[in-house]
Amino acid sequence: MKIVIDSAIPFIAGVLEPYAEVVYASGDSFTPELVADASALVVRTRTRCNRELLEGSKVEAIATATIGFDHIDLEYCKEHNIEVTTAAGCNARGVLQWVAAVLVMLARRDGFTPAERTLGIVGVGNVGSLVKQYAESWGFKVICCDPPRQARENLDFVTLEQLLPQTDILTLHTPLDSTTRAMINDRTLSLLRPNAVIINASRGEVVETAALLRSGLECAIDVWENEPNIDKTLLAKLDKLTENLNTAKYNYSLMAAQYEDSLGCFLEQKAEVMRINTKYLLLQSEYGKVMRDNFKENSEHLKHSDIPEEKEQEVETK
Repeated sequence: MKIVIDSAIPFIAGVLEPYAEVVYASGDSFTPELVADASALVVRTRTRCNRELLEGSKVEAIATATIGFDHIDLEYCKEHNIEVTTAAGCNARGVLQWVAAVLVMLARRDGFTPAERTLGIVGVGNVGSLVKQYAESWGFKVICCDPPRQARENLDFVTLEQLLPQTDILTLHTPLDSTTRAMINDRTLSLLRPNAVIINASRGEVVETAALLRSGLECAIDVWENEPNIDKTLLAKLDKLTENLNTAKYNYSLMAAQYEDSLGCFLEQKAEVMRINTKYLLLQSEYGKVMRDNFKENSEHLKHSDIPEEKEQEVETK
């Protein structure tokens, strides 16, 4: 049995060698010739597992070391009995901390308490469920939209059109598929309250960048449409959101200034993203203390014992 593995996945070297012939390759160098005789692939998002790659191969299983799976053609895999597994939920707590840091920043800057804001959560899976649990414990009014779960479980969720007009802070935690691509657009943005804030920690293409800029609404994002060719106007908008914070400015872009070719431009863009995300990360180190100070009346809910058990989500391919 042959397994082809993305060489950038950490800590996997030596794990599968006792059981199979293992070949390591960079994520963007997976070719039909390389995978033709492979039984399984272990990939990240940079490897497009579609008909062009898999046609005529012996691949029976694909494991992606990511929570997202929009780089995998699930329909093709289903038609050809290729099993697909993901790492759903593996970074849920990290995303929760980032969202919490943004909420703390907004509360401190604008001087509100959680009870004075409605948080709208779109996508209530591994990440969204954690955000819901914590936000409710802090005192936010929380409303949720998750059509697939609503259909399966008959919950008290609402539609997107019902959620948006009630929402002060919108946070997105959906996968990227045909139902969520460009879900946040001119029409849906117009339904939000005039001073709403949008948090996107799902996939960049869930939000239309041009529509977001036209809306004039504030946003906090760590995913981008058309990565790595991100919109610099949106980047500047994010920087403005955090410029009032008393945090160090790490101008990583200086490291890229010496490059004049396209690689240099790419590095500069990513450095700017790193600089802005650093501001959020610095907040995370104190977010527990801030939550206790700002939301004192609900601090007992921050105990680990109050965290709901996470449920693994499966991606059906058969």
